[in-house]
Amino acid sequence: MRPIDLAREHNVSAQAIRNYGDAGILPPTQRAETGYRRYTPLHAQALRAFLALRKGHGHQRAMEIMRAVNRGDTDAAYRLVDAAHVALVAERDTRTEAAAALDSLATTAPAPIRGPDLTVGELGRRLGIHPATLRAWEDEGILHPARERATGYRRYGPGCVRDAEIARQLRRGGYGLRQVAQFIGSLHEAGGAEALRDFLDSWQHRLTRRSRDLLAGAAQLDAYLTLFTRPQ
Repeated sequence: MRPIDLAREHNVSAQAIRNYGDAGILPPTQRAETGYRRYTPLHAQALRAFLALRKGHGHQRAMEIMRAVNRGDTDAAYRLVDAAHVALVAERDTRTEAAAALDSLATTAPAPIRGPDLTVGELGRRLGIHPATLRAWEDEGILHPARERATGYRRYGPGCVRDAEIARQLRRGGYGLRQVAQFIGSLHEAGGAEALRDFLDSWQHRLTRRSRDLLAGAAQLDAYLTLFTRPQ
């Protein structure tokens, strides 16, 4: 194979190329009589594969994939690639569940409470559920009532009442306690239902982008594997 200027061809510094070679990201190189490394199209494709993999997998995982290929352990490389797809599917499912939970909520907001904060019994009567259920929701991290300093009794303010209304609706829709807790936590972090919708839209965009990045990385890795396994 003809020698090439790998740094110039890929707009990467010569030092970065040397670092990639020392890290095992590139296959071994031969030296010219002058002592300079001789890079070939095989090295160029290895660099393309690494840079593409890095977009979807991150620097460390992309490096591990390339190292595995270069030492001949393709099974380990495939496992690393597969693990990224499994994790992405799980993240996609989580986002889908949160979106479905948001869609299942009533379009009307819970009626505001008037007067002082509610006791566990008063909130139970308001929702038509047993106070023990509210305590179980608290144990799961769904509700976070305040406590009276003198008595230790639970007090449910407007925000806690809203969370309880949402939890009841989601439970009626068949959602598990863990899913309800995750959804309400996401709702708090986003700053409300509308903010959560914007967050979910942005999340979906990131998932789509990462899926494309993983596909692009896989294509470049496949091209490298084809060259790597070809008789020289």
